[in-house]
Amino acid sequence: MLTAFSTDDVNERDRISYWFDVASKAFFDHTFVPQTHKFRGSIGGGTLGPISLMRCEFAPCEVRRTRLNALQDGIDNAIICIRLEGKSRFVQGDRELIVEPGMIVLEDPAQPQHTDFLEANRSLYVSVPRLMLEERIGRVDTLRTISTEQTIPALASEFVHLVEGRLGSIEPDAQDPLAEQVVNLFALAFGNDNRAPSTTVRGHALQRLKMAINARLADPDLKPALAAAAAGISVRYANALLAEENSSVEKYVMQRRLQCCRQALEDTRQSHRTVSEIAFSWGFSDLSHFSRRFRAEFGITASQCRREALG
Repeated sequence: MLTAFSTDDVNERDRISYWFDVASKAFFDHTFVPQTHKFRGSIGGGTLGPISLMRCEFAPCEVRRTRLNALQDGIDNAIICIRLEGKSRFVQGDRELIVEPGMIVLEDPAQPQHTDFLEANRSLYVSVPRLMLEERIGRVDTLRTISTEQTIPALASEFVHLVEGRLGSIEPDAQDPLAEQVVNLFALAFGNDNRAPSTTVRGHALQRLKMAINARLADPDLKPALAAAAAGISVRYANALLAEENSSVEKYVMQRRLQCCRQALEDTRQSHRTVSEIAFSWGFSDLSHFSRRFRAEFGITASQCRREALG
């Protein structure tokens, strides 16, 4: 793990306020009521390209996030919780469930929620940009759960544990591709949930197509025929699927490459890389073509994007 916070070295009378401040910054604005005066907790983790991984342990407590909290902090991520130890009661929207070890929960921080952590618990959290996940599984504003007793969710959980344990040693150039793999695994896992929009035949095909494209974005030779073949469908069917989103294979490839380039340009850890290096690493082979498409997509040049993000 990377950055770590623990209440163990904090004076007992200051632990609750210290924890509340750290947890609010690590996750989102909320209200917090501990269920014991001898509260303890710890958070450790870090970022991996556009996503973040956090291991969190704490004593029984009650956490509420109101609509006002959501409006104030404007969090636009989805949060995936892998419960390792402890039981809690989670309420969001019209759904209520008991979360136990071995469960994976997909929650939407933009929605009010109420969680009673009934026991001391330990969880691994993955925070993913909403768009990055929604383009794979559809809308994420409905509470979803899966079990690590199933093969794909178990593989996703094991991979995240492996990556989280090596966060400090992952090379910058490998972080975005690894983050893509983490999100792809969870998309595949939740895509098998019969509550997910992508469980129709066309939905599964679209999901396979997008995963095939995202896995090959860095390849400058990625063409519609290659993407469709990797997804096991025809080019005509691939374009028909994306047409429902007012897109096509070529448009989707371009949009995803531009999004990945923008994420890299705005990443302080990649400030040593040139604009051309980033563009070429995501499949562009002509810098002037990249520059034109970037400006058309985002309304600013790549250099302006970097300056505004990095100050």
